[in-house]
Amino acid sequence: MKATITDVAKRAGVSMKTVSRVLNNEPNVAENTRARVKAIADELRYSPNLAARGLATSKSYLIALMYDNPSPNYISHIQRGAIDACREAGYHLVVQPFSLGDLVSTDEKIRTVRRVMDRLPVDGVILTPPLSDNAAVLEVLEELNIKCVRVAPKNGGAQPFVGMDDETASYQMTQHLLNQGHKKIAFIRGHADHAATSLRHAGYMRAMQEAGLVVSENLIAQGDFSFESGAAAARKLLGGQTEDIPTAIFASNDDMAAAVISVAGQMGLNVPETLSVCGFDDTPLARVVWPALTTVRQPIYKMGHQAAKELVRRSDEQSEKGQILDFEIMLRDSVAKLK
Repeated sequence: MKATITDVAKRAGVSMKTVSRVLNNEPNVAENTRARVKAIADELRYSPNLAARGLATSKSYLIALMYDNPSPNYISHIQRGAIDACREAGYHLVVQPFSLGDLVSTDEKIRTVRRVMDRLPVDGVILTPPLSDNAAVLEVLEELNIKCVRVAPKNGGAQPFVGMDDETASYQMTQHLLNQGHKKIAFIRGHADHAATSLRHAGYMRAMQEAGLVVSENLIAQGDFSFESGAAAARKLLGGQTEDIPTAIFASNDDMAAAVISVAGQMGLNVPETLSVCGFDDTPLARVVWPALTTVRQPIYKMGHQAAKELVRRSDEQSEKGQILDFEIMLRDSVAKLK
């Protein structure tokens, strides 16, 4: 038979209320007692019934991750971080994809979000870009009094958020290409609705301007963070006159950078001997492609983890409205010094 909270309490020699406090991560429990109760609960394979917990605490113990993003690698890392944080706190994550593009009216966006929220009795919502800046989504959540944490928004606003310094990261990556002797550096922008797109472009432009270089229009291509858009941008950048072809391409995410490497190979251009390529995010794809991708390690997993952690925090824990996490430049084989 399935173990009950009574079984755990008897074995641990504590009250059922103490077991409940431990499993709900509540304060005012001695650490040795907390460790003993958790160990016995694991041994008995006891897990509290979510419906019963909800009736007792007026919580659903569900967190929703809402996204509208064409990069599966990015979303999977956000999701994994959020799942781990939810498990640590005894919550579950519900993943809800959205498609609220420019062709959808504001009223329809509001109705869509409201319908979803009516079906999902969640305690909080994680919003990834571009939803983290979608006024219709934020309006509905505020009206329904549902807590949310925004990932990488354009600005702080009233809600808690987690993010990183995209502009500085892009600036430093462009500087690395410049230090390798590259001057004709092309840039592939991401989705126009994402705050990171303009920030990463701004970092690239700042580095190029500080180096005294004029960036012509044929060095900039528009993508949307998908592999397909990266391939189209690469064909545009690499298909012109010989004198216009860049010696390096900086793509705004790893999916598009991987597409650049693929297209370069199809066109007979060796990476990095003929063309250096770098990306942004450091998803697993960056280590699967060949040559391995030089990229910015964005703390995607940690952003998902911190966002969920903020939503499930206890009332006695201090809230952090805005968290800017560190990045790292990952130097691999896809960039070489210009000969």
